[in-house]
Amino acid sequence: MSKDKVAAIILGAGKGKRMNADIPKVMMPVCGKPMIRHILNTLEQVGVDEIVVVIAPDGDLVKKEVAPYKTAVQEKPLGTGHAALSANAALKGFEGVVMVIFGDNPAMSKEVFAKAIQKVREGYAIVTLGVRPKYDNRYGRLKTKGDELLAIVEYKDANEEERKIELCNSDLMAFDGRYIFELLEQIGNHNAAGEFYLTDAVELARRQGLKCGYVENTEAIAGANTREDLALLEEFLQSRACQI
Repeated sequence: MSKDKVAAIILGAGKGKRMNADIPKVMMPVCGKPMIRHILNTLEQVGVDEIVVVIAPDGDLVKKEVAPYKTAVQEKPLGTGHAALSANAALKGFEGVVMVIFGDNPAMSKEVFAKAIQKVREGYAIVTLGVRPKYDNRYGRLKTKGDELLAIVEYKDANEEERKIELCNSDLMAFDGRYIFELLEQIGNHNAAGEFYLTDAVELARRQGLKCGYVENTEAIAGANTREDLALLEEFLQSRACQI
């Protein structure tokens, strides 16, 4: 399979409990359509070749919304690394760029996706999206040296010094498809949350001598965990539409 192709794994198995909703999190509406539909529309504009959406065992509503794109079931909610690994069979043999996207952030632009894709094509095994939030937050911190990404430390596991790092992890990681699933299979869950963190792939890659980097997004728009977050996303997307 051509290394010039691009695939996307959208993590869409979240329940949205903090929103007190009876529908999957990625189905919550923003600007008149489900959050995940915004992401699909943007990926279509980028020209992604394959899309796989990771859903929960009871994710029929999401499966119907994203059809005809492929879906993969995450049988148990064991973390983001485990969720992305669920797409292994659907992308078997894929050697191009594979983006892993959180399905609760409909605000990412096609320009951000394009930057991440290009960075991987420059020879990086993993590229993550960095942001500098204006307010105190609980995002993972990017440990960097120049343009190199050394590690991503989740907030729960970060020490006081690491939490002072301004550059934070956002809702996109892009991988060289030749390495992604091999790395995901090595991720453990020895951390504060007891989960398989997608972000741990960075340190694993570096141990194997692979290059990791980041691209920075000046639009520090977070994903949606609450209804207040949804309202902020709606306001942001409406503002962006008015500027086009």
